[in-house]
Amino acid sequence: MSSQAQEPTLTVDELAARAGVTVRTVRFYSTRGLLPPPVIGPRRVGRYGPEHLSRLALIEELQVQGMTLSAIERYLDALPDDLSAHDLAIHRALVASWAPDPAEEASWTELERRAGRALSDADVRRLEAMNVVSGAGEGFRVDPGLLRLGVALLDVPISHETILAARTVLLDHARSTAHQLTALFRDEVWGPYLEGEDDPERVESMKALSAHMQPLVVQALVTAFQRSLRDELRAAFTSEG
Repeated sequence: MSSQAQEPTLTVDELAARAGVTVRTVRFYSTRGLLPPPVIGPRRVGRYGPEHLSRLALIEELQVQGMTLSAIERYLDALPDDLSAHDLAIHRALVASWAPDPAEEASWTELERRAGRALSDADVRRLEAMNVVSGAGEGFRVDPGLLRLGVALLDVPISHETILAARTVLLDHARSTAHQLTALFRDEVWGPYLEGEDDPERVESMKALSAHMQPLVVQALVTAFQRSLRDELRAAFTSEG
């Protein structure tokens, strides 16, 4: 960590203006424990610093990715207490570069255009059950990363319950894999960036490295899963024969 941390100088009004939020939001986050308390200066005026500003930016990024406040609270609780503003900025860069595309608004006509086919009420209900779409006013919120897969599953001749059960299995194992990969990434890659003095280009370097690693990790996961599934199917049919 840098030994040249900037002293807190911002009032709550200045912090809110810099972060693009309201003072009420800052106080609410502080009450929830999402922001550390300010440093109390002369005349009992609270002062905020770069760490508060970076933490607000990270909270905003996590909200953009669809996390609830409770989930964000758990996420922030798991971070080390002594992260500097620069470290938090690096963390935000990692979140942004690995996060899926955010949900998009679409009318029924636009949803059908993106799906490449006409959709019945039953089709939409199945897509909703798979969390591919959700109702939003007169239209829908669409997960662009899942839409193609969800539409393909509409014609798969297996029960909807089996599809949902398979989704649960995949999500559970994906979370476990992501947790372990994050630990490896933090220890082997992030660590060197947290040593020594602050480097103005460190955030961009970390973001570029993260973006470079993402397709490699995805390809490795897909390949490993394909080979494991092939072995499981071969073993299952061999034992039945």
